[in-house]
Amino acid sequence: MRSLARRRTGPEGGRPGAGRASLGTWLVIGALTATLVALLVPVSLFGVARQAAAGGPAWTDDGEGVRETEFGPLSSLDRDFVRKVRLAGLWEKPAGRMAVERGTTASVRTAGEHLVGGHTELDRRSIDAGRTLGISLPIRPGEQQQGWLDRMDAASGSGFDRTFAELVRIAHGKVFGLVALVRDKTGNSLVRELATRANTVVLDHITVLENTGLAGVPHTRDQPSPSQAPDPASSQAPAQHSNEEMK
Repeated sequence: MRSLARRRTGPEGGRPGAGRASLGTWLVIGALTATLVALLVPVSLFGVARQAAAGGPAWTDDGEGVRETEFGPLSSLDRDFVRKVRLAGLWEKPAGRMAVERGTTASVRTAGEHLVGGHTELDRRSIDAGRTLGISLPIRPGEQQQGWLDRMDAASGSGFDRTFAELVRIAHGKVFGLVALVRDKTGNSLVRELATRANTVVLDHITVLENTGLAGVPHTRDQPSPSQAPDPASSQAPAQHSNEEMK
């Protein structure tokens, strides 16, 4: 009887294989728990990586969620867009001034004038939007943008022309997708107004940069030159600014 009892019990007096069964159960529970945690982690924690993986324009989630304002809901995407408009002006206006002063061709100097004029306007609009909606804004170029300015400053002659056209055209190409995304998704009327105007300005900048023939992409030769372009008042092209406004 004793030998029979020993055969029916495990090492600890339990059923044979009970330890293995318990271990397997805990492994299954652990796997299910890990899966549940992964599903519950807020997607917003991944910010730019999520957007880049999805193939869309990159933007940064500030983690503050959606806030209600008198102009409609204000999302993380909205806030990031307003900040990026301001950031663009902080480095593209100096780049434009360099092009006006140091460009060796008329088309490069014209592109510089469009950058300064367009971002003078967008600067004002983004600052007004930030103040009204309570969005903190950058006050100086980021490290990457300052690096671009340093590269332009170190170049000279035709080398400057090409560096300017290529860097600024690439930057505009990236932001163009974000402008379209915000224009489509925002529920905030003030942000939509800024995105609508930014769409016009950025497209104008892309066009004049491509028309330098130095931006690394084909340019449209049969488009009217800036001097032949329609009247800004009737076409909604970037408004002309006085020298005082462009300082």
